[in-house]
Amino acid sequence: MSGAPDEPDLDRTGGVKRLRGHAYGGLFAVCALVSVLTTVAIVLTLLSDAVSFFAAYPVAEFLTGTEWSPGNFGGGADFGIVPLLIGTLAVTAVAALVAIPVGTLTAVYLSEYASTRARAILKPLLEVLAGVPTVVYGYFALVYVTPALKATLFPSMATFNALSAALMVGIMTIPMVSSISEDAMNAVPDELRQAGYGLGATKYDVSTGVVVPAAISGIVSSYVLALSRAVGETMIVVVAMGAQAKMPPVRDALGVVPYVHPGDVLLEPGQTITVAMVQVAGGDLTGGSLAYDALFALGLALFVVTLMMNVIGDLVAQRYREVY
Repeated sequence: MSGAPDEPDLDRTGGVKRLRGHAYGGLFAVCALVSVLTTVAIVLTLLSDAVSFFAAYPVAEFLTGTEWSPGNFGGGADFGIVPLLIGTLAVTAVAALVAIPVGTLTAVYLSEYASTRARAILKPLLEVLAGVPTVVYGYFALVYVTPALKATLFPSMATFNALSAALMVGIMTIPMVSSISEDAMNAVPDELRQAGYGLGATKYDVSTGVVVPAAISGIVSSYVLALSRAVGETMIVVVAMGAQAKMPPVRDALGVVPYVHPGDVLLEPGQTITVAMVQVAGGDLTGGSLAYDALFALGLALFVVTLMMNVIGDLVAQRYREVY
């Protein structure tokens, strides 16, 4: 007698299906390779012209200079990035103060409190909010938000200011935070929720003490994506904030500690890195000029800032990631 009976082939390793599986795998690999090559090409493009810029303009002056006034052909121009960094970070910080708490609380409501009918209505409305053109947000900030703030809280606010632009950038990024955070919360197993209820916890306790900590890696990822979107925003800030690179005055606390007052940044016109790039590109540039190469230096600086944010976000997400 023969040994063990023949076992059924459960792998389905037929020739056609095996070939189809290899074809799908190759297609996915090509798509991944295209994404990687695109990123590498962008970095190399930025580096090639940024190196030319830094060969003609000192890196130290670029990173520490407080004047940004590029000339069309680089003659007598200043390329200090500090005022642009201050404007970019100010807009991003205020946008984060708006988008992160509102978006997270919205995600908690949709995931844990909202009924099926309410979720079916509110979720598409949030997606519509994410699809509004950014120039519409900019004009809304200029026409409605700034006059309202001037009439109530800040009478001395300039017509073009960073605060109104930052508030609208924060509102624009709320759907990104809420949607990704809600998906992360929905991925938390119901067994964890039932265990909390079994121990006598309330819905609030389960939401804040079980679901949010378990989904923290996905929530942090949504924060990083929202902040990266805020850093790269252009149309809202160019319409509502203006395009004037302005270094705020540096004050002294007790005569020894220098600081910048938030009102000197948020209530006045300013310029972000992306707006500076648009302004320079809109001038009469010639290839190989210092102003032209400055575009790539700014793009490289923006890439580094975004990369640092993503690396920090990935480290936090890996530190608190839960595996189920």
